[in-house]
Amino acid sequence: MRAIVQRVSSAGVTIGAQECARIGRGFLVLLGVAEGDTEADADYLAEKIAGLRVFEDEQGRMNLSLSDVGGSLLAVSNFTLLADCRRGRRPSFSGAAAPEKAKSLYERFVRRLQDGGVPVQTGQFQERMQVSLCNDGPVTLILESPTRDT
Repeated sequence: MRAIVQRVSSAGVTIGAQECARIGRGFLVLLGVAEGDTEADADYLAEKIAGLRVFEDEQGRMNLSLSDVGGSLLAVSNFTLLADCRRGRRPSFSGAAAPEKAKSLYERFVRRLQDGGVPVQTGQFQERMQVSLCNDGPVTLILESPTRDT
């Protein structure tokens, strides 16, 4: 499982002309589920992301977590994070999980965050979405679950 975590001052998702999610200060998380990923991978990334200390404290050091700053999280499923571009010019997505499995693990990731007290908004699984954000910093992190072989 792979996640791109961006610290944002705001982020939103629009489908067609309809805005379906919006957050203020917090994280935009693009989440890719790979073939072979398990519930343990979803749990691991949810806990890791919820506890990331990448917001500035009074001294300007990255020392505060999402809950410390009262932030929220926008989770967007994104199978293209599993693209293999090593050969040719057309990405291969064969490493991405089947949609049913990916949706189940994506939903588990979201539930795990919510159960931990993180306010979560989501995109819509398998929809064509326009994602807008204002990256704060910029701070962008790439996280993978321990079972990913990078």
